[in-house]
Amino acid sequence: MASRTFGRTTVTTPDLDEPGLRLAGVEALDGPEGVVQDFVYGGVELRSLALSGVRLVTGRVSGVRAQRVEFDGVTVHGVEVSGSDLGAVRWRGGRLCRVHIRDCKLMGAALEGVVLDDVLFEKCRFDYAGFAQVRAAGPVVFAGCVLTEAAFTGCDLSGAVFSGCRLALTEFGGGRYRGADLRGNDLAQVRGVAQLAAVRIDPDQQVDLGLALVRELGIAVGDA
Repeated sequence: MASRTFGRTTVTTPDLDEPGLRLAGVEALDGPEGVVQDFVYGGVELRSLALSGVRLVTGRVSGVRAQRVEFDGVTVHGVEVSGSDLGAVRWRGGRLCRVHIRDCKLMGAALEGVVLDDVLFEKCRFDYAGFAQVRAAGPVVFAGCVLTEAAFTGCDLSGAVFSGCRLALTEFGGGRYRGADLRGNDLAQVRGVAQLAAVRIDPDQQVDLGLALVRELGIAVGDA
């Protein structure tokens, strides 16, 4: 079983090279019975990619570029997504389990009510993305991701890991972040510092959070 460790958190990733596993190419991700399994899909440019109630099980998605993406109640298990531009994807409901998403653009994405369990986002761009009521049911890691002006609202990301991410003006709104690991990130520009009770940081990040809190509270420093 493949896995990656970040600090104290180990996330299980898809093992698509295990002996005996054969993946077959498919031309679409909407199987006739609502299930696409043991598949390879990619190398396409689409005006629209819309899926509803579909289960994607064990496969690779790569090189997909879509102008409009709508996922509703989509379940993804044991899938690797790489080198794709899903733009401002709208993803409502559904569950991701043992999923590795890397080198992808999801700028302006909106994820709502999605459950994450053993999910690794690696070197992805989430600029201006919105996460609403997203829940971590297992290990969740953002590694080397850009989350400029992304917003988390009503999420439960307890125990999630942000490792080497760009968190410029990233907003942590109301929600649960207890035990989230924010070590190794520049926190000076994060928003919603008051929501980050019981997170884990490095000693030298205390200054970053202090600066962010001063800015957030509008505290005037100095005699001017």
